[in-house]
Amino acid sequence: MKVEQILQAKGADIFAVGPDDKITDAVALLNDKNIGAVIVRDGKGDVVGILSERDIVRRLGARGGDALSMKVSECMTSNVFTCSVDASVDELMAKMTEKRIRHLPVTKDNQIVGVVSIGDVVKRKIEQAEQEAAALKEYIAN
Repeated sequence: MKVEQILQAKGADIFAVGPDDKITDAVALLNDKNIGAVIVRDGKGDVVGILSERDIVRRLGARGGDALSMKVSECMTSNVFTCSVDASVDELMAKMTEKRIRHLPVTKDNQIVGVVSIGDVVKRKIEQAEQEAAALKEYIAN
């Protein structure tokens, strides 16, 4: 299965904040959309980072409640790893494991077209395993 198929099934919504937005604004968006990360775009629309729940929790641990008044740019991860729509689920799993990340922006023609989470990947792997098991049961039964 390819990343493009995952995006077709889950949707390709991209939620973003600006680097000068407050962490409280990003938290509100994460909560409202029930997501774990947002893309950070500058005024020109260029991707300058990604802000995840993990980034926020780390700042809260270091600075307490004051972290919520920080700018997104002070908390985000600026080294953004991506994958292409043509990447396989196995490639995604390997990259996420190697880089120790839970969210990967998906690109096509150098543009972000969606975001895939580790939950999306695990869900697809479980579906694949269930389909293979059903096929084997049917094969054995016939």
